[in-house]
Amino acid sequence: GVYSKSVEKFLRDHGHTYCRMNPLEANLQMASMRRHKTDISDAHELAKTHIKLERETTYVQNDYYEQMRAITRYYDEIEEELILLRNRMHAILHVSFPELERLISPSSALFLNFVQLYPHPALLLAHSKTIIKNRLKSNTRKKLSLERAEKKAIVLLEAAKNSYPAIEPTDIRCNQVRDYARRIADLMEKKDQLVKQMVMMSEGRMEYTVLRSFPGIGDTTACRLIGELGDIRRFKNAKQLNAYVGIDIMRYQSGNTQYRDRINKRGNKKL
Repeated sequence: GVYSKSVEKFLRDHGHTYCRMNPLEANLQMASMRRHKTDISDAHELAKTHIKLERETTYVQNDYYEQMRAITRYYDEIEEELILLRNRMHAILHVSFPELERLISPSSALFLNFVQLYPHPALLLAHSKTIIKNRLKSNTRKKLSLERAEKKAIVLLEAAKNSYPAIEPTDIRCNQVRDYARRIADLMEKKDQLVKQMVMMSEGRMEYTVLRSFPGIGDTTACRLIGELGDIRRFKNAKQLNAYVGIDIMRYQSGNTQYRDRINKRGNKKL
C-alpha cells in the first residue's frame, strides 16, 4: 500500500537494496496451522519467513515510470468521475429537455455547451434563431462554423416547440444539469491535457515508439500501457509479464478430476 512508500524512498535515496513483497504472497508464506493475527505477530512471522526464503531484491525504476503511473491513475479517476456525471446529467435531461440527447450527440462539446445555455426548452424559445446561433458559436470551446450553428439552432427551436418537459425552467434541477455539463467539459479538457503531458514525457523513448507502431494503439493507449507496465526491463521473460498482468494460466488437477484451464486474474486489473 501507500504506507511503505516513505520507507522505500529512504532506502532508494541512500542506495540500499530492498525487497518489496506482494501482500498476497507474504500472506501465503506466513500460513500455518495455528496463527494469531496481530500486528506484532505479523511482523514476527514475516521476519521468520525472510530467514527461511531467498528473495530477489526489488528492481528500482526510473522516476519517469512513477510519474507515468501517477498520471495514468489520475486519468482513470477522471474517467470514472465522467461516467458518474454523465449518468446524473442524463437522468435530469429526461425531465428537463427530453428530446435533446436525440438531436445532439451527448459526447460532443456542442452538447455540453448547449446544456449550459439552454437546459430547458422554454429558455431556448425565449430567444431568436440569430441569438441562439451566435451564442452557440461564441460559447463552444471547439471551432463551430456559423452555418452549422444556424442549422443546429433551427433544429433545436423546432424540437423545443414540440417538447413537453416534466419540470419548469425555474426548477433547481436546471441549474444542477448546467453544473454537471460544465464539470464534464472541464474534466474532458483535463483528460486531453494529461494525454499531451504523457506524450511529451514519452517522445523519444524506445517503448513508446514500439507501442505506437502497433496498429490500433494511439497516444493514449501507448502512454497508459507504459504507466501501468512500468519498466518492462525488470521482467526476465514473457511468463513473468503475463503473471504480472494476471493473464497467466491457472491449472487444477487432483486424481481423476481436472478442471478446465482458466486465467489466473491475480495481477494488475487496470493493466
